[in-house]
Amino acid sequence: MSAELSSASPETPTLSRSYARGSTDVPLIEQTLGGFFDAIAAHQPGHEALVSVHQGRRYSYRELQREANRLASALLGLGLQPGERVGIWSHNNAEWLLLQLATAKVGLILVNINPAYRTAEVEYALNKVNCKALVSMASFKTSDYLGMLRELAPEWAHGQAGLLESSALPHVQTVIWIDEAGQGEEQPGLMRFSSLLASGDPDDARLAAIAVTLQASDPINIQFTSGTTGFPKGATLTHRNILNNGYFIGEAMKLTPADRLCIPVPLYHCFGMVLGNLACLTHGATIVYPNDGFDALSVLQTVQAEKCTGLHGVPTMFIAELDHTRFKEFDLSTLRTGIMAGSPCPTEVMKRVVEQMHLSQITIAYGMTETSPVSCQSSIDTPLDKRVSTVGLVQPHLEIKIIDPESGDIVATGVSGELCTRGYSVMHGYWDDAPRTQEAIDADGWMHTGDLATMDSEGYVNIVGRIKDMVIRGGENIYPREIEEFLYRHPKVQDVQVVGLPDKRYGEELCAWIVIKPGQTLSEDEVRDFCKGKIAHYKVPRYIRFVSGFPMTVTGKIQKFKIRDEMKNQLGLEEDKTA
Repeated sequence: MSAELSSASPETPTLSRSYARGSTDVPLIEQTLGGFFDAIAAHQPGHEALVSVHQGRRYSYRELQREANRLASALLGLGLQPGERVGIWSHNNAEWLLLQLATAKVGLILVNINPAYRTAEVEYALNKVNCKALVSMASFKTSDYLGMLRELAPEWAHGQAGLLESSALPHVQTVIWIDEAGQGEEQPGLMRFSSLLASGDPDDARLAAIAVTLQASDPINIQFTSGTTGFPKGATLTHRNILNNGYFIGEAMKLTPADRLCIPVPLYHCFGMVLGNLACLTHGATIVYPNDGFDALSVLQTVQAEKCTGLHGVPTMFIAELDHTRFKEFDLSTLRTGIMAGSPCPTEVMKRVVEQMHLSQITIAYGMTETSPVSCQSSIDTPLDKRVSTVGLVQPHLEIKIIDPESGDIVATGVSGELCTRGYSVMHGYWDDAPRTQEAIDADGWMHTGDLATMDSEGYVNIVGRIKDMVIRGGENIYPREIEEFLYRHPKVQDVQVVGLPDKRYGEELCAWIVIKPGQTLSEDEVRDFCKGKIAHYKVPRYIRFVSGFPMTVTGKIQKFKIRDEMKNQLGLEEDKTA
């Protein structure tokens, strides 16, 4: 058992089974988020904490602390009590971070609402967790957030701020809209963020009185997971969950106060909120928001202007930056680290990021919302071949194992199976949903991810796909990720996604959606010729389509089920109901 339970590190004895446990040299943080942040602010009050480029705002740690305290006081002034839920429906801005800190300081639970949600989805989310208050953007591009809320609750037009009533949203009493220092028309029944903030007292004695009653194990955050079927589930996370995860993520990147991290990924998702905000705040680094939503040009401009040392993104973001027509104009030489995550990271894209963006110490992170989110991560000194081909080693204080989905037995190294995680990062549970919590977390505390993975003899993990994404063609198990990695090598291919489609003869056939590099042309025959003799014939996609992009979530996760559905409709294919 000693080798099986050893820490995953370069000194690890050669593993024969797919089980690894992270180091425990550095103890877990047992403080609340508010307490830990206050200690950092006291240590370096004048250091720059936040730059919100698109808003033209800068905050030192002392200023951020005072404004967060002022907002926490104002929230208490609304009559909110510890344990109650406050929603945030917004893209990236300073108000988002202030609310993240303020709610944590007074024991309120922040509910992250996807900015892509529309009326039915936001109604479901707010009612599922009984939100008492909601902070919302007024609008963004074609999304009219306040208009959607008024459609749901027309009664609010005649309501009183703080005493709202409606039949569709019976729990919501206060709606605060994010304004720019008093600009914009008044909104009947709704409250301005600037007015709410002005009503608070940064020296409110209630803050300290509440702080001593809070525990690290208290829920602090609810994030809705965007399942491909059924209603979203509210993954409930504690101070201990996300504070420690943010800390150890920052450790893998070797963050220090000298670092300035550009965060173009959305804050409503763990990527922005934990891998971004909390990785920085736990290390005294500077948070930099280039824009409210992702825009490749503003990222490049911000990295240069703010001399950013780190950059986060999903693969599609890095591709958009690398292939931007003005990419070569910008000096990105200050960059060293960051995280690529959110969806499988193509090896060829990683190589370009390292070579062309100066991100020699970029890391790969793997996880899921239900595990706060990161379970595995490469570090800045992980050998490059491992960094571009794996998701690294298990994080400190966590255990991972890869099991046979049928028997539940731990598989041998090199054999694929379902990845499971156990430790401090596993969520508190799905909000008000014990049955689905028990489906996800077994009696021994293991979170079953639904991801297919392999582990090598050194403990490095490779994600090979989703259990549901695996294609079985004529009895052969095919992992779309493998085909995607191969097709990325074609010099004319910018991006590619592979899915399985129903087939009467073979059960399933492969379909590839390909985005061609700008200025190039590519034919189906060229793609097939490229595959011939290099990959097995049954792995060559039968269907090939050239597209301008993929259906995806706000966080950049590709929605493969939508690709599958569209192709089934195009081709008139039906699932084999007997299977």
